[in-house]
Amino acid sequence: MEFRVLSYFMAVAREKNISKAAKSLHLSQPTLSKQLKGLENELGVVLFERGNREIKLTDDGIFLYNQGKNILSLVDKTTSNLKQGKELTGDLYIGAGETRVMKLIAHTLKKLLQNHPAIKLHFYSGNADDVMDKLNNGVLDFGIVINPTDKRLYHSIVLPEKDRWGLLIHKHHALSQKKKILSDDLIDHPLFVSRQSLVDDQITEWLGGNNDYLSIVGNYNLLYNASLMVEAEIGSALCLEGILQDSSTLKFIPLYPNLYSSLSVIWKKDHPLSSVAQSFLEELKNRNDS
Repeated sequence: MEFRVLSYFMAVAREKNISKAAKSLHLSQPTLSKQLKGLENELGVVLFERGNREIKLTDDGIFLYNQGKNILSLVDKTTSNLKQGKELTGDLYIGAGETRVMKLIAHTLKKLLQNHPAIKLHFYSGNADDVMDKLNNGVLDFGIVINPTDKRLYHSIVLPEKDRWGLLIHKHHALSQKKKILSDDLIDHPLFVSRQSLVDDQITEWLGGNNDYLSIVGNYNLLYNASLMVEAEIGSALCLEGILQDSSTLKFIPLYPNLYSSLSVIWKKDHPLSSVAQSFLEELKNRNDS
């Protein structure tokens, strides 16, 4: 499968119309249709359900579209980082969840850009499971995840700062008057919890190994949408401190005993780093050692 033909497929999938896609690609409609048919024959699958006005992706088409985004992103990243002249140019791809530790990464990137202003930054926001999946696929250079990390697969640098866990709660709720949240306070209390697996392990350990009595009404990937559920008084959210700005309706109360998460910057052991990624790593190590 040629990257050129994959990009044609992606354009048609986005436009949902061959004529519109052909126009955006500066191709004739018959030429584009022939390329798509050749791709289906090569793969041995049907990618589109063709209607009168709009085409839809089949299950195989949806799979190829999702994989194609990662494939073409990786191609663009590789091409960009190979086209470097004397000045350090290229792209840096970093994935992270919501954490105040990103401030440290921001200061590191500021210093990097001061020295190499032609570098372009790309950020992906998601939980640790999402970030590691994209890291494993080569789409990201680095991930910022909650410890522990799998030292068999990744190199890592432990960051010096930690995040504190607590309960994001509506100010009208009875628990909002408390200064600390105990495990007993959570009994039969409707909760939204993070979707990532390592968080489940930490919360379970904090609860003494038993979370059966938790009343979990939902989970979240990023906190903002969960905070809207808390504002609507559907439940409260177990979350990290400092992700959301102060609110007139919401309050963060720390857990007790205190529960902290340390974080690491990780990168794959079997994935060679570009010059841009190496430069970021050097800046991070210098800041971490200072």
